[in-house]
Amino acid sequence: MAVSSKELGSLDIKKLLIKQSVPASIGILFMSINILIDTIFVGQWIGSLAIAAVSVVLPITFLISSLGMALGIGGSSIISRALGAEDKEKALLTFGNQLMMTILLAVLSVVVGLFYSDEVLLLFGANGAIKEPAKEFFMPVLYGVPFLALSMMGNTVIRAEGKPKFAMMAMIIPAFSNIILDIIFIKFLNLGMFGAALATSISYFMCFAFILWFFIYRSELKPQLKHFLLQQKVVSEISSLGFVTFARQGVVAILSIILNHTLFTYGGEDSVAIYGIISRMLMFALFPILGVTQGFLPIAGYNYGAKLYARVNESITTSIKWAAFLATIIFVVILVFASSIVTIFTTDAKIIAETPNALRIIFAASPIIAIQLIGAAYFQAAGKAIPALLLTLTKQGFFLIPLVLVLPNYYGIFGVWISFPIADILATLVTAFFLRREMKRELV
Repeated sequence: MAVSSKELGSLDIKKLLIKQSVPASIGILFMSINILIDTIFVGQWIGSLAIAAVSVVLPITFLISSLGMALGIGGSSIISRALGAEDKEKALLTFGNQLMMTILLAVLSVVVGLFYSDEVLLLFGANGAIKEPAKEFFMPVLYGVPFLALSMMGNTVIRAEGKPKFAMMAMIIPAFSNIILDIIFIKFLNLGMFGAALATSISYFMCFAFILWFFIYRSELKPQLKHFLLQQKVVSEISSLGFVTFARQGVVAILSIILNHTLFTYGGEDSVAIYGIISRMLMFALFPILGVTQGFLPIAGYNYGAKLYARVNESITTSIKWAAFLATIIFVVILVFASSIVTIFTTDAKIIAETPNALRIIFAASPIIAIQLIGAAYFQAAGKAIPALLLTLTKQGFFLIPLVLVLPNYYGIFGVWISFPIADILATLVTAFFLRREMKRELV
């Protein structure tokens, strides 16, 4: 086993978390910048309606590609623990099965998307004037989704090997290529929504090409043909842990459907565009917290597999402290600069007037979300699929969706915005209870 993966069980936790989290954070930052600038270009060069269209389409493509992320995170939990227990054969078998499962499911999903594109777009909220630009963006992006799914799967395996810098590069490359191609296709060639979609699909392929190069030339996992043959036990273990991630993305997709329809009902296309801006800011602003969470996963998984429970305990407390500190800084920045942020995306006066207050409300509970994210991630890293699933679904599934369905009936659009911090607070309280109990009972 390479020295890089052994370090997960020997380096000082604080140094190790920095080593794992900083590259992950930078990678997520560039991915978020990519999506953010994409939205800015679309909003400034095509119009606010285009932002609404992208907001409808991206949850669909992310749902399909999240199959790769789910299989990647589920398999990577097994790989981290297998490397910790020095079981190289299990790690190789898991990786081979991950790859085959991702290819099969991604291609099947794309075929379904092609045959039922109108129905899918309508389901996700392509109402009124949003429908045509959404369809124009959806079709080219759909062809690139298998490459995105394979990239998401491969990226988590790279981290499980203890090579976060390569995982970071895999996220930076498509960000740069997408931004450059956006400028060429939208600004200079005037290809509109089709150009934005084409740039996105090509960037997905660029990411896949880099990850393929890594596994051929730099990875310590060199599977043979026998490792690619699907085995029921391995598939079941990957699926049970991966289902946690896919269930979360599935719930996010359901939330997107409910949000888009609710926003359109109470505020029309403008409200869908407003949330389109806010959702991009959520992805962008929370990048360091998500980076800490990604950095935490292989550390916790490896040390849990090696039965070094004191190190697992330390990694939990350290990760929560750092992530909470970063989240507080982000909240203050959003609070102060909300109005300036919104003007970057659009020149539409109504959207500029209404978005800042909604942005502040949605970010109101962000200082405490670290507990919920790290807590759910621990149970996944430890291979405890059921509690990981339940805690992962707590915010969006158990709290946010019911709140979004109920509160707008009484408070209109404000009811949508206030649902987010309420769900954050409730989910954090639930996760804190179960995480504290686990640390006292198991990690001693």
